Amino acid sequence: MTVSLYPNFQILICDDDTTFLRSISFAIERYCGINNTVQCSDSRKVLEHLAEGNIRVVLLDLNMPHISGEELLPQIIELYPHISVIIISGLNQVTTAVQCIKLGAYDYHVKTEEPERLASGIFRVVQFQELGIENEAMRQQLLNNKTTLDPAFSKIISADSQMHSIFRYIESISKSKQPILVTGESGVGKELIARAIHETSQCAGELVCINVAGLDDNMFSDTLFGHRRGAFTGANQSRQGMIERASGGTLFLDEIGDLSLASQVKLLRLLQEGEYYPIGSDTPKKINSRVIAATHQDLEKKKEEHNFRNDLYYRLKIHHIEVPALRDRKSDISLLLEHFLTLAAEEFSKSCPTVSSELHFLLSNYDFPGNVRELRSMVYDAMSTCEVDSLPLNAFEKIIGGAKQSSLPRTFTAPLFQNLTTLPTLKQANNLLIEEALLRAEGKQSLAARILGISQPALSKRLKKREDE
Repeated sequence: MTVSLYPNFQILICDDDTTFLRSISFAIERYCGINNTVQCSDSRKVLEHLAEGNIRVVLLDLNMPHISGEELLPQIIELYPHISVIIISGLNQVTTAVQCIKLGAYDYHVKTEEPERLASGIFRVVQFQELGIENEAMRQQLLNNKTTLDPAFSKIISADSQMHSIFRYIESISKSKQPILVTGESGVGKELIARAIHETSQCAGELVCINVAGLDDNMFSDTLFGHRRGAFTGANQSRQGMIERASGGTLFLDEIGDLSLASQVKLLRLLQEGEYYPIGSDTPKKINSRVIAATHQDLEKKKEEHNFRNDLYYRLKIHHIEVPALRDRKSDISLLLEHFLTLAAEEFSKSCPTVSSELHFLLSNYDFPGNVRELRSMVYDAMSTCEVDSLPLNAFEKIIGGAKQSSLPRTFTAPLFQNLTTLPTLKQANNLLIEEALLRAEGKQSLAARILGISQPALSKRLKKREDE
């Protein structure tokens, strides 16, 4: 089994006391999941390690033979300004600590501190470095205006600029282990986004997906944390939790907005402490997976209503991706229509039909409250009954509402004349509607008639009447 290393950069621990080297390495792995370390017991080799490795954090003993930590500190700061140096000393001396900070040390710790507290201090430095790496990656993405996307995004059919900005953002944060919150309406493809994040991270573990909607607190705990044999009645054997299954990979929690308040407390502790207890166990386990949460609900509103914890919200939202609705990326409708037609034709063992301009127009002026999922359902339903070379309109009109369905975009649902001091006459309004419909239909009377909810002969009669007046 491949061991997943965290973080993505190395941490150099230098101390002439090999016993302390082993103990501090064990402590940061136990309490923080940090296992990408390099141990060095000879201070003369520190600069050699820095030149060869991908090191971003150095733990440096202050008092060592050959070269002391106080001598090495300014050399490291000068040669490698991007590296954070933590001084560790056996003595709690305020003046020495202040001097080290002035020389450029990030922090100062005493060896006699509690192992958990010392490990937490080191973890904060690791998080600081991670955020710096992410910010630099995002800056490079913007400066380079990268056009070649990771193959992981090939499953998300889109030519929309908003979506491609999301793809670039995902690439810039893919190596981080910080949580990500994915929001957007139902059907926009939040799980596809989660899969893309997982694949771009190139982590060794798997993507484990859990829909937490409907899980009571006991089921939530058992699903995530697992249990030991005999933990409760019916627990005849131990059960591995989904967190353990996602080790080295990604844990995707869908419908997080439906999580009960009791379960929210447990999830918050998991994210804060990085550890959990399987049901019936007194021994904690470390989480070694990235957490992605998704919801279609307005968490800001749920916070205000005291149905979602404020602290959990900000823990989950370290990185945030808002997936736009399909009506806000209309250019993707034709691409998705073609994609779903190909898939449906293969499934029903039929040839792929042609699509009329009327259908393209009908779909481009529909709001798609169910988003991409709704379009897919429309296409599969139409293909199931399609026996001709051209995809019929009636299957789509049946769902959209046919000729009686107003196909005007949402921007026209507000009162049309609210800013006018005087109203147009019925005749003027009638002519304006006809002109707008013809404009939208690019002069095609059949399409204009569909927009107006009348038959084509009725529209022709109105146009002729206008010409005769």
